[in-house]
Amino acid sequence: MADIIQLLPEYLANQIAAGEVVQRPASVVKELLENAVDAGATQVQLIIKDAGKQLVQVVDNGLGMSPTDARMSLERHATSKIRSTEDLFKIRTLGFRGEALASIAAVSQLELRTKPRQQETGTLLLVEGSSISSQQPVACPDGTSISVKNLFFNVPARRNFLKSNAVEMRHILDEFQHVALANPQIGFSLHQNELEVFNLPAGKLSQRIVALLGNGYKEQLAQVEEVTPFLAVRGYIGKPASAKKSRGDQFFFVNNRFIRSAYLNHAVLAAYEGLLPRDTHPFYVLFLELDPKAIDINVHPTKTEIKFEDEKTVYAIVRSAVKQSLGIHNMAPSLDFEGDVNFAPIQPLRMSPATPSTPNRFDDARRPDALAAAASDAASQVRQSTSKTDKTTDYERPLPPRPTEQAKRDLEDFYKSLGQLSAADLEGEAPVAPKPRTGGSAASPDMANFLAAMPPKAPAQPPVEANPELPLRETANGPGNRVLQVHQQYLLVPVKSGVMLIDQVAARERILFEQYAQALEREGGASQTLLFPRTVTFSPQDFAVLREVTDALHALGFRFTEFGKFTVAVEGIPADVPARDEQALLEGLIEQFRTHAGPVKLDRREQVARALARRVASSAATARLSDLEMNALADRLFACQVPGYTPDGRRTLVLLELNQIQDFFRKP
Repeated sequence: MADIIQLLPEYLANQIAAGEVVQRPASVVKELLENAVDAGATQVQLIIKDAGKQLVQVVDNGLGMSPTDARMSLERHATSKIRSTEDLFKIRTLGFRGEALASIAAVSQLELRTKPRQQETGTLLLVEGSSISSQQPVACPDGTSISVKNLFFNVPARRNFLKSNAVEMRHILDEFQHVALANPQIGFSLHQNELEVFNLPAGKLSQRIVALLGNGYKEQLAQVEEVTPFLAVRGYIGKPASAKKSRGDQFFFVNNRFIRSAYLNHAVLAAYEGLLPRDTHPFYVLFLELDPKAIDINVHPTKTEIKFEDEKTVYAIVRSAVKQSLGIHNMAPSLDFEGDVNFAPIQPLRMSPATPSTPNRFDDARRPDALAAAASDAASQVRQSTSKTDKTTDYERPLPPRPTEQAKRDLEDFYKSLGQLSAADLEGEAPVAPKPRTGGSAASPDMANFLAAMPPKAPAQPPVEANPELPLRETANGPGNRVLQVHQQYLLVPVKSGVMLIDQVAARERILFEQYAQALEREGGASQTLLFPRTVTFSPQDFAVLREVTDALHALGFRFTEFGKFTVAVEGIPADVPARDEQALLEGLIEQFRTHAGPVKLDRREQVARALARRVASSAATARLSDLEMNALADRLFACQVPGYTPDGRRTLVLLELNQIQDFFRKP
């Protein structure tokens, strides 16, 4: 049998290696910026053209290279940072494996100009597909300039897989941010298509954060510093009020190297427990310093994933450091004990159902006269206790006891219940059937807005005809055929063969998705114009995503124009979307677009429709509905093309057959 194993040619081996290191233009940006930092530069300039597909150029004023070093830097596994096996366990530089330049040169047309400070002339190298076409002396400033042109020119299949310019530019901005945040002592600038995007002078970390992420963080930063013999944690976190719907502004650096770690992110979220609004994410820039021997950074080709020798200790210290900073800067929730506050009136809400004085729906403690009497008693008790201690000094006066967690929950339930009382409940009358709501209510303004855009119901054409596989609705209007609401989350709908349980949020998401999909097909959704345009400023990454999906958002009914750097002026929003906080709406939409597009690659317009449907549907997760609203929601769901599932495959309804219900009550 003939020998069939042979060594790959050098150019082919380099192209295969490039597949691991150079995935997109942002990979080139990362490697070149890290090399500039390792070279001791104090000024680094990044120049981008056509989102890096045409040109990626990095210019630094670092140490530079001699003619021999310049040529050797293009060989595979040629590095100045490792001499022995022991060096692998004390790595503090960013690039150390010597693969970057060789891999980049294998799939591009590369131009390298470099000059050490002590030499009068520099070196110019021209490389095309791993082949050095020219090397000659040249006059150039101190440092190194590397231009990567026509990336993947010799691998057209890889070039065809690159995304749109907006997507590729977003990844480039990510890598630029990571290096710039990790090195505030170095000045950075970024130019895109001859326009200056960033000009960051050297300074403090807090100044770099504000310059990169916007002035909105100027008043929101809280310093973190925790030093132990094992680990030092330094950096900044954001106040809970600055939490955003998107996850972008979260950065971990280990020994000045950016990493991604869901484990450490969980540690930060655990420290914020109870302080963040629902579905929001805190800002943080945290630097971890520990012995290089305690970590393994050579896990992934991009070096963004590392392994800790003792990750449980790292988790505990990070959580403790963040929690301590929240306490020092008074960001933990506190109660004012100097006011007329008393938790005694809340106790009747937790009375046992067997108590004779407890009515069927609302106990006497929730009626206005009882509330007023309880409040009066509480105030008189506080005044009496205050008069007794007026003669004591502030230092002698005993502190009132801290309320328990149960008391806090009782207080929250009490105030929630006030918003759900009807006039009949307050007057002690028998509850009456709710009237149809046309202008919304305090209980469900989002649902009212949602139903306001509904087409009129056509009784002559029952919605079941659109979906013959669904069970028939009961058409009689008797008391046994009414749609019922369960815990303000589910609808119980009688059908011919049993009962159907509908998830309000999931059903609304399916209805809205099909509505938005039809609007995208028509290239024009209904829009409500705001009385005054509102400006919204985004982070560079979120702004890149927004530009990527602008056409789809306009088709859905959003109206906005660019209004300065990373800022848009919102002039209109879709007609059925509640007009509240436009920034939170767009940030949440961007986050939904990023994280809930589904595991399969989808059309961008469908992703936007899915994201907006989920965002709007979840805004009224527990809405109290009238009979008209419940029937309308059920009818509209049954009229959908795919009524049984949300766009991402979650169930919207469950059918219980009559024989299944009967089985629950039969003897085992």
